[in-house]
Formats: sequence, structure tokens, C-alpha cells
Amino acid sequence: MTPQPGSAGDVLTLISAGSATTRSDLARLTGLARSTISQRVDALIERGLVEESESGESTGGRPPRQLRLHAEDHAFAGVDLGATHCRVALMDISGQVLAECEDPLLIGEGPENVLAHVDQRLDRLLGEAGRTRPMLRAIGIGVPGPVEFATGRPNNPPIMPGWNDYPVPEYFGGVSVLVDNDVNVMALGEHRHSFPDTRHLLFVKVGTGIGCGIVADGKLHRGAQGSAGDIGHIRVSGHEDAGCRCGNSACLEAVAGGAAIARRLAELGLPAERGADVVALVQSGDTQALRLVREAGRHIGEVLAGLVNFFNPEVIVIGGALSRVHEHLLAGIRETVYRRSLPLATHHLSITPSRTGIDAAALGAGLLAIEHYLSPENINRIVSA
Repeated sequence: MTPQPGSAGDVLTLISAGSATTRSDLARLTGLARSTISQRVDALIERGLVEESESGESTGGRPPRQLRLHAEDHAFAGVDLGATHCRVALMDISGQVLAECEDPLLIGEGPENVLAHVDQRLDRLLGEAGRTRPMLRAIGIGVPGPVEFATGRPNNPPIMPGWNDYPVPEYFGGVSVLVDNDVNVMALGEHRHSFPDTRHLLFVKVGTGIGCGIVADGKLHRGAQGSAGDIGHIRVSGHEDAGCRCGNSACLEAVAGGAAIARRLAELGLPAERGADVVALVQSGDTQALRLVREAGRHIGEVLAGLVNFFNPEVIVIGGALSRVHEHLLAGIRETVYRRSLPLATHHLSITPSRTGIDAAALGAGLLAIEHYLSPENINRIVSA
């Protein structure tokens, strides 16, 4: 159902964005009659979505009544499921984090065990925040693999055995659940939290594998089937001997991912099994690790240079496990991107480490849930129910 201009959902959008704080503001911005605005606002107040208080400054006569989102009776959850961890953030309707936790958890334990753990953590966080289960309006979940976003079902995720086509939203009956690839929710969290005025952004996660979240014209871009941004499987020239888990060779993640760097360091006799070991070696000043990380940055930059010419982003954010040694990784990325991209495309381009860090995925997943709940279509359904 497409909302009509000036619907209750549109009115709430103006209030939640801070564009309108009074009924007069709403009438001016929408062009609707004050009586119509009153009907819309009263309906939102009745549903517990908006509250009104006399806190405005008077310009003569009675002070205007201020409108804002009603935060107390709503809660939203952002869940970051990694290969070896589970991070859950409980948020209010404005995106403020109320409570959070992180636990070691193997995604390979399967959906029933992992989601049962998430469910238990949600109950605990709700209790800590003084919220009840009925107040939980929506849940966003980021997973380390491809997802069919329309259904919330993982699609042949290589490091998630047992998850293929599992109906994740159905596990949490009675509440809206949105499931997306982890790099997409990272991109959303980074954009909304750190770059809200940026219209075109790429978030590149460099961990065991490599992926990219795309924000185009301020909106998350997933592509036709939800696989947009899978840059880890773009071919890197000159590395035909680098076999990839996808079955091909010379894929970017097989050449420059954390696991690939760790494998090369292990061949040199250094103690490295995964990306975290690479980070530790770099931080200890190991020259071989420093060299390979910078070289990996150049390979990533080779792929990103093509994306810069094609997509023309304003900002490229580098996140993931290897971003913890970003000064060396970004040096290689910047070196190649600025050398191989068109001058016009890089004139105002910023390549920067993530500002949200380990919070990016949980924060983005929570914001995904909030934005779904506050969408005009959903608000109109709630008001008309």
C-alpha cells in the first residue's frame, strides 16, 4: 500500500526526522488543513507513537506544544551474528542504545541453537532496560552470508552450515524480523551514525572475507536478488593460483582477505591462523605482516578503483577485523585508488576507517528494524488497524 501525501505515516516521518516539532510546522510543510493535521497527530498519539508537551518557547500567547516520538513503550533489537560471536543491542525508537551484550557463539552450531541464545539475551536486555516483551516491536539481524532479504532466509552461506533457506523471521513469532547480510547492516549503521549527510557511500568489510555495503542516494542498495556488493569474488589479475572457497581462483578475498594473509604468514613460519593473528603481528611490528597487509590494501584498492569510477562514492569506509590496523591497510588502498581512478571521481573522495567499529553491525541491524517500523506504509497500517 503506497501512502498518500500527508498520511499519518508521512506526518510521523516529519516528526521523527526533526523536520516538524509542532502542529503548525506540520501544516506548513504538508499544506494540509490544521483540522486534518490534528486528526493525524491525535491518531498517532492514541497509538502511543507520538507525545506532545508544552515545552516550546512562546512568541506571544500560549507556548506551542512540542511533538516528539514516544520512546518509553517501544523497543527494538539489533543482532550481529558473526562466525564466532553474537552481539545484541536493545534500542529505543529514536535509536538510542538502552542495553547491549556480546557473547562468544559459533554460527556453525545451527539456527535453532543460535537463535535460542539470541532469544534468551533479548529477554535479559529487556529486563535490564525496564521493557517488557510486548514492547519489542521489531528485530534486525545481520548474518555473515548472503540473504534473500524479502524472506529473511539465508542463501547458501558458506560459513553457516544448516542455515540455508532457514525461515529466521518465523522463529520469533509475533514480532517483525528483518534479516540481512552483515556488511549491509554495517553500512547502514555507519551511514546513519557517522555520515548522515552523505548520499553515496561504500562500506568495505575486510575480515576473513571481503564484502561491500552500498548506500546509494541515502538508501541501502541490495540489488535485484540481494547480492549487490559481493566484491570478494571479483577477480584480481596475476593470482590464478589463489583458490577460493567459491570454487574459482584469483578472487579478491582469496588474495587479500584475512584468512589469505594469515595463510601466507604461516607459510613464512609465523604464528597466524586467522585475521586476528594478522592484526596481532602487525601491532607487534612484524615487518612481514606489515608488508602483506599493505600489499593486500593495494589489491583491495585495485577493485575499489573500478568501483569508484563506476559508482562515484563520496566516502569509502573500511571496517572489519583488519581495519584495526587501518593505517597500513588504508595506505595500500589509497595508493591504488587515487592512482587508478579518474581525477573527477576522486576529487572529493574520502577513504576512512570505520567510526562505529565493533558496534557497526548491531547498530545497523537495530536501525534497520526501527526504519522498517517507522516507514509510512507500516505506520499507516498501525493507525488504520
